[in-house]
Amino acid sequence: MLVSFFDEQPLRPLDLDDYCNYVEECIQLVEAKEVIVVGHSFGGRVGLRLAVRRVIDKLVLVDSAGLKPRRSLSYYYKIYSYKAKRKLGLDTSGSGSSDYRSMSPIMKRTFVSIVGTFQDFELEHVHIPTLIIWGDMDRETPMYMAKKLSKKIKDNKIIVYEGAGHFSYLERPELFERNLRSFCN
Repeated sequence: MLVSFFDEQPLRPLDLDDYCNYVEECIQLVEAKEVIVVGHSFGGRVGLRLAVRRVIDKLVLVDSAGLKPRRSLSYYYKIYSYKAKRKLGLDTSGSGSSDYRSMSPIMKRTFVSIVGTFQDFELEHVHIPTLIIWGDMDRETPMYMAKKLSKKIKDNKIIVYEGAGHFSYLERPELFERNLRSFCN
């Protein structure tokens, strides 16, 4: 499983549990005594699921994905326009982001599976120390998501990097390292 997981093209669409199973297998292979997962964006999704499975000891969520986003009217307009075009047999090749359009059909299905997995209901089942680090200017995973994580996960500490975006750990590397070391010790 380990080698085939990193093949250029998976044989089937993957879901969040496939990624978690892989990480769990890695943890078992190295016989780790204490496991601390630091997950940025998609990695936060994996970390949350592993915390619920109780296979890790601590969790660091950095501008993490996984919560159901608030959607604007323009989002719904795009979705319904796409569905209407498909139903009418019109060209939809220009739909979606450039990253999405460049994916293979299997990876498109993987992507849709992952971004359509909302973990809001899992938060109350996270019972390990959790550090939440967020950029207050993050547009991909806005600040309201950090607040929801902090409200629903019992044993947590939230740190907000003012003026930082979705890659807050890269924008404030010294501060991130200091916060991470403090939490891990």
